[in-house]
Amino acid sequence: MSSSQHTNDLRNRILFTLVILAIYRLGTFVPLPGIDPQQLQTLMEGNQKGLLGMFNVFAGGAISRMAIFALGIMPYISSSIIVQLLTGVSDYFKNLKAQGEIGRRKITQITRYGTVLLATVQGYGLAVGLESSANLVINPGMFFKISTVTTIVAGTVFLMWLGEQITQRGIGNGISLIIFSGIVAEIPRALVTTFELGKSGALSGFIIFLIFIVLIATIMFIVFMERALRKILINYPKRQMGNKMYGGDSSHLPLKINSAGVIPAIFASALLLLPVTFSNFNISNNETFLNISSYFTQGQPLYMLLYASGIIFFTFFYTSIVFNPNETAENLRKYGGFIPGIRPGESTAIYIDNILTKLTTIGALYLTAVCLLPEFLIANYPIPFYLGGTAILIVVVVSIDTVTQIQTRLMSSQYESLIKKTKFGK
Repeated sequence: MSSSQHTNDLRNRILFTLVILAIYRLGTFVPLPGIDPQQLQTLMEGNQKGLLGMFNVFAGGAISRMAIFALGIMPYISSSIIVQLLTGVSDYFKNLKAQGEIGRRKITQITRYGTVLLATVQGYGLAVGLESSANLVINPGMFFKISTVTTIVAGTVFLMWLGEQITQRGIGNGISLIIFSGIVAEIPRALVTTFELGKSGALSGFIIFLIFIVLIATIMFIVFMERALRKILINYPKRQMGNKMYGGDSSHLPLKINSAGVIPAIFASALLLLPVTFSNFNISNNETFLNISSYFTQGQPLYMLLYASGIIFFTFFYTSIVFNPNETAENLRKYGGFIPGIRPGESTAIYIDNILTKLTTIGALYLTAVCLLPEFLIANYPIPFYLGGTAILIVVVVSIDTVTQIQTRLMSSQYESLIKKTKFGK
């Protein structure tokens, strides 16, 4: 493939990704049938904090508009969590994982089925909750429930398909980009809301200034931590072939502080959103939901504790999935590489695992701090969720990953062009 073909392919991938994201954003403005928009607006104005506000962030504002993508991509993420946890404890899923590509396809298919099941349960809970809210549904009844569940499930499945298309034919991780685009699209509105609060006197100028200073500092800290690496020196022995000596080089094994990326924050958020499902979305007058929701608002100890625990757990869990010290040590031994002072094989695996554990601990604490510290500041002020730590983390990390993928493709085309020129020159 020539350099121009590489460039055209990259351009087409970027354009394809933008088109898919535009389709997603369009869907967040298509309302569910049978909802009174004025009553919905009144209801949502009093429910911007807590679980509902967090759900609205991940749905790209679709919950506040009660759109066909109201559940967003969260059922798929919840299904992925369940399947990945089962992979660690179930022999059946372990065997599927060991089967390579065929097993991966089966796991993907099971995840899709799980997504449909969870979307159906959540869609029914949403329909019941909407009907229980006074005057919100124009014609409540069985037809409304069936149409709502059907629309919600179809919207979620379509969104899952869009995410897979981006991953395969676009740039970046499709699921992460869908969440990213939803947050980015709503950030301008969140900023306008914040400044309006300042004009009305609900927030002082100093508090607004302090919030933006914290946001900028958080973004800088995220970029620093995401770029940070621990390099392990790898040496390769010299080998003599005929009259020539080969090898004797050294390189580095780069280990990221945060190998899990933004996944722990998304997974932990998904788990916190489950109580919304099982309380049937009764978001107005249901006493049980109000009691549960009161413990899951920003600044509440239980919310913070569960969120922090979820982030730490999924950081270690996901890192163990994406990086295998034993496999790395075996590959090094196979190609003759070794860590100075460490015996190849099991000792190398233990050494890498110890370093990875320390790095993952730092990474888990970093993710927890980024996700929770801004929440303490905005818990006492009417600041939108879109300016919270989790939303900023997702935006920054997904941006870095996407830009890195674009740069990798560009460098690949440049190297290929350089090699061809070198051969041609010879």
